[in-house]
Amino acid sequence: MRLVVKVGTSTLAHSTGRLNIKRVEHLCKVLSDIKNSGVELVFVTSGAIGVGQGKLSMKERPSDLPTTQAAAAVGQCELMYTYDKLFGVYNHTVAQVLVTADDIEDENRKDNFMNTMLRLLQLDVIPVINENDSVSAHECVIGDNDTLSGIVAAAVGADLLIILSDVQGLYDSNPFNNPDAKLLRVVEKIGPEHFAAAEGTVSKLGTGGMVTKLMAAEIAVAAGCDMVIANGMNPDVLYDILEGKEVGTKFLSVRQNINREDNYGYNE
Repeated sequence: MRLVVKVGTSTLAHSTGRLNIKRVEHLCKVLSDIKNSGVELVFVTSGAIGVGQGKLSMKERPSDLPTTQAAAAVGQCELMYTYDKLFGVYNHTVAQVLVTADDIEDENRKDNFMNTMLRLLQLDVIPVINENDSVSAHECVIGDNDTLSGIVAAAVGADLLIILSDVQGLYDSNPFNNPDAKLLRVVEKIGPEHFAAAEGTVSKLGTGGMVTKLMAAEIAVAAGCDMVIANGMNPDVLYDILEGKEVGTKFLSVRQNINREDNYGYNE
C-alpha cells in the first residue's frame, strides 16, 4: 500500500505558531509504526511559515511577500530538524523535497520530481514534502499544501490520501456559522453543493480551508486514489482510518465507487 498523509499548520502548531511538540512527537511515532507495517509513506507537511512566525516572535502572520518567505525559510529548518530527529528515533530516514508550481507544470521537471519520489520510496525513505515558499512568487505558487498533497498522491500512484486538519471532515454547510451542520461521512461525487458548503473555512495559521481540500480530493479521486479528511488532534486516528473505521469524510475514487470495500489491508 502507498499512503500520502498531509498535515496542516493548525495540527502541527499552537496558536502562537510554535510547534506543538507533544502532538508532533505522537504523529511521528504513529507514522513510523504504520511504515513499519510495510506501508509506503509520503508525508506532506505545512507549517513552515507558521513555525517561522513563532520562532521569529511575530504576533501575526506576515502580510508582505519578503517577510513571509523569510519566515518560511526559518520555519522549514525547524520542521526538518524536528522530523529528522523524531523519525530517526524509530530508525526511519527522511528526505526534504521542496517544490514549486514550475516543478509540477513543466513536463521535464515533473518527470524528475516523480522519478526522485519513486526512488526515495524504493530506498525505504520517507519523503517530506512542502511547497518551496521561500522562493515561490505569488504567480507561481501551487496554492496550498492541500492541493499539493492531491498532486503528489496522483503523481506517485497512491492508494489513499489522508488530510489531517482541525475539523472533523466536510459538512453539508459551514459548521462555524450553522450549529446544525451535519458531517458527511462518504462523498461519491464532488459537486457544486460541496464547494458552496466549504466557503469561509480558512484557519488562522494556515492558508487553506475546506475548499482547497475539495480541490485535492478532485485531483486524487480522478487518479484512482481515495481520500479522507479527518481531525488530526489525536494522530491515533490514522490507525482507525487504515482499519476501515468510519472516521471523518471519505471521498471515493472511481475504483472505490466500483468496489466499496473499505479496509485498506493495514491489518492483513
